[in-house]
Amino acid sequence: MASKEKQIKNSLIYLFPVFIGNLIPLATLSIFTRILTKEDYGVLGLAQVYAIFASGLANFGLTVGYERNFFQYIELKKASELLYSTLAFVISGFLVVVVLTYLFKSHLAKWIIGSSVHSDILFWALCSTGIMGLKNYYLTYFKNTENAKSFAWYTIDESILGVVMSLFLVVYLRTGIIGLVWGQLFASLTIFLILGFNFLKIYPVRFNWGILKESLKLSYPLTPKIFLGVIGNQFDKYLIGLLATVGGVGIYSIGQKVAGVVFTFMGAIQNVYSPQVYKRMFNLGQKGGESVGRYMTPFAYISIAVALLISLFSEEVISLLTPEPYHGAIDIVIVLSMFYGSWFFGKQPQLIYVKKTHISSLLSVVIIVLNVLINIPFIMQWGEIGAAWGTLLAGLISGVIAFVVSQHYYKIEWEYKKIFAIFFVFFASSILMILLRNLSVTYAIILIVKCVSVSCYIYLGVKLKVITKENYFIIRQMIAVKSCVLPQRK
Repeated sequence: MASKEKQIKNSLIYLFPVFIGNLIPLATLSIFTRILTKEDYGVLGLAQVYAIFASGLANFGLTVGYERNFFQYIELKKASELLYSTLAFVISGFLVVVVLTYLFKSHLAKWIIGSSVHSDILFWALCSTGIMGLKNYYLTYFKNTENAKSFAWYTIDESILGVVMSLFLVVYLRTGIIGLVWGQLFASLTIFLILGFNFLKIYPVRFNWGILKESLKLSYPLTPKIFLGVIGNQFDKYLIGLLATVGGVGIYSIGQKVAGVVFTFMGAIQNVYSPQVYKRMFNLGQKGGESVGRYMTPFAYISIAVALLISLFSEEVISLLTPEPYHGAIDIVIVLSMFYGSWFFGKQPQLIYVKKTHISSLLSVVIIVLNVLINIPFIMQWGEIGAAWGTLLAGLISGVIAFVVSQHYYKIEWEYKKIFAIFFVFFASSILMILLRNLSVTYAIILIVKCVSVSCYIYLGVKLKVITKENYFIIRQMIAVKSCVLPQRK
């Protein structure tokens, strides 16, 4: 019982910053979309394509290497060497990328965004994304030590600080879309510096080339995956800008931002279960697959629950938060919610555990080829909504391939009937929403269908014994104790 209470407690703590971190930006979306145009969001979306790509290369895949080897070096000296050796390497790589980007920012902006006028937003987007990546090494430490309280506080602080600064820059100083980038950069840099100072009190700076080399051996095969992964996950925006319009990129970016709540939530849930999954793998080896499979079913249900809600109520969210020019994002939210929900299986660290990271890069080649081949005709025919459907189709096909390969190297004994029921209700409800909207069915009928879908999913949760009186009372007790969810600072 104690272990179960701890996991529920950690789940609530991890989810609290996700709730705050998504609620505030979504709420302020109603302000920003009345000041900034969909073309502004299109420029930002294209700049972020480059920022994610370049900062990902600078990380050299070491995020995965650090997380995996963390459990191998738990002694204080070794843990310190692992952390600072990794950070030193990544910071060096990031600075090289920053300098090169600054020197060629005009050419890059003309190539990626379509005009050298946007060179500054391209450069600062890289800086913001890169600092966020550096900060995540400290947050990975909190996650792997199951220190959910510190993880929650730093994440919440960054979210609030970023939104406040963005509002000041965009609304008061009227800086335009670059104010969103500067606001996030200021917040991430502030939290990164605070984390660095606090960690120095615990871990004296030490470097170990041997430990770094071992992490690089695990991580460098992931560099092609990063390169191809960005193309696979972000190339749709570039294609929309190239084959359709920059405004279409903006609409797509807004839909992706709302649907991205699903991805962020699933990441928070992953913070809860991934340490336990790794422990089962390391302690039980190949025999741990059955234990992992049973353990993961409730997390699958919880993850898809949020994806279902975002998908069902996308119309209400977009209509309330944005003016009419952005309402084309409604169906995009539904489709991308299905896409992000299908990523649940891709988040399992089977290939990382067996040190087959080069297989991940090979799989990325398949993903990028599928994504480009499917998205080009879809975007040419249907614009931004075509990009959403193309991304979903390519994601489902490549996801099946990745699932089969991962299962070959480390077999997880999934509870297939339960997993199928979860995803069937989710996909059937989402597709039904799109059909009803396109058939111009009255809102009253659509609302009834939404309520029925939610009721079916709740009933499924009861049948799967995820929604139980025991879990309800544990959660209620923890919420009643304020310090359990949002602890006091020391």
